[in-house]
Amino acid sequence: MKKIITVFGLILLGFSTGYCKIDLVTLPERDTVQLTIYNSADLTLVRESRTLTMKKGDNKLQFSWANTLIDPTSLELFPLKDADKITVTDLFFPPRITGLGVWNINSGISGKAPCEINYFTSGISWQAYYLATLSQDEKTMKLEGYVKVTNKSGEDYENAQVRLIVGKIHLLDNIAMLARRYPPYGRPIEILPRPTEMEKRREVFTMAKPALSEAADRVVVKQIEKEGLSEYFLYTIEGTETIPDGWTKRLLSFSQDKIPVINFYKFEEEKFGKNAIRFISFKNDKAHNLGKEPLPDGLVKAFKIADKNERLSYIGQDNTKYIPIDEDVELNLGAVLDVKVQPKMMDYKTYNYVFDSMGNITGWDEEKTYTVEVSNYRTIPAKIEITRNFPHQYWTIENKGDFGEYKQIDIDTVRYTMEVQPNTTKQFTYKVILRWGDRQLI
Repeated sequence: MKKIITVFGLILLGFSTGYCKIDLVTLPERDTVQLTIYNSADLTLVRESRTLTMKKGDNKLQFSWANTLIDPTSLELFPLKDADKITVTDLFFPPRITGLGVWNINSGISGKAPCEINYFTSGISWQAYYLATLSQDEKTMKLEGYVKVTNKSGEDYENAQVRLIVGKIHLLDNIAMLARRYPPYGRPIEILPRPTEMEKRREVFTMAKPALSEAADRVVVKQIEKEGLSEYFLYTIEGTETIPDGWTKRLLSFSQDKIPVINFYKFEEEKFGKNAIRFISFKNDKAHNLGKEPLPDGLVKAFKIADKNERLSYIGQDNTKYIPIDEDVELNLGAVLDVKVQPKMMDYKTYNYVFDSMGNITGWDEEKTYTVEVSNYRTIPAKIEITRNFPHQYWTIENKGDFGEYKQIDIDTVRYTMEVQPNTTKQFTYKVILRWGDRQLI
């Protein structure tokens, strides 16, 4: 059942010394409704279209938002047809009646008049998440994007078109608080009599300051700090959905198959510990069958087709940040046991000592020799990145064996990238010479 009560017609309004009699015409159900959800600010713009039955002359339209989180100060009504003949003169809130507003409308025509009603509400939120399914050879994946929409606004929305805003909007007032405020625009500030000099000296005068602040707070008019449209991206969910109050619904936002992906593993003791970490990477662009829109942040759960019967095996999950168009994506799926990297220090020595005039050591060379064993116990090849970090920039290195591609990626960091065939082990060695103290001056 809808909780918004909107009638157009014969009602008795007890908000004056007498009663106002109005010819009764019941307002039809919504023709359409659109929800634009600004998730970062607990703000939703609702746009309803309804077909009113006007009589020529003055009309009144009553709108009740009781038990909802609708902000009455944001209410707007305007005709979609014959706008030059229909004038919405004002919206007023009857005294001593909570949750009720009345529009005064002057119509130059009699009959059907399609109109739109807009307002803000809070209590509606959305959350994105994704399901990634890797092919059996792990070269492509299917990516499905979903949105969970939760409605705690106090109002049911039937057959609603849902639009989602990615981006931040800053509110100077809380919509939920505005929805509950009575009267909607607050009470006027009471003008206090000017105190005498004697009264100014009394400490009791200072107690009035909180009351003044409270009164001022009640009359602050809602403001929204607007940002440029380029700061946001708008998602429109295909079709319509009925989202009752108190419900959460899952909506499919997109589904794309055969997205090229790269499977690889990283090993970096300082960052990940002793285990290799599995990653999958792709790009949000047309070459990867994506790139139509940015992707909102959310949880990605990854599966793999395990056999010819297309049974799935779970391989990990990661939270991804907002992904702009043409952005590279790396999903960290966690530590694995079927790919191992085992570095072992095989030799250590120091030499080339430098002494000061007192015979104290002021510099030396430190030489470390490591053997790195890389094993792939999987049934498909594995691309592996091995990162080694040094304590400073004064070093030289010598590599031997099957170490793949070697690259210095920072002043104190090197990386080995190799592909290891199924059920295969590779091994390489490197000798690093670190210069300390005065040896760094050479």
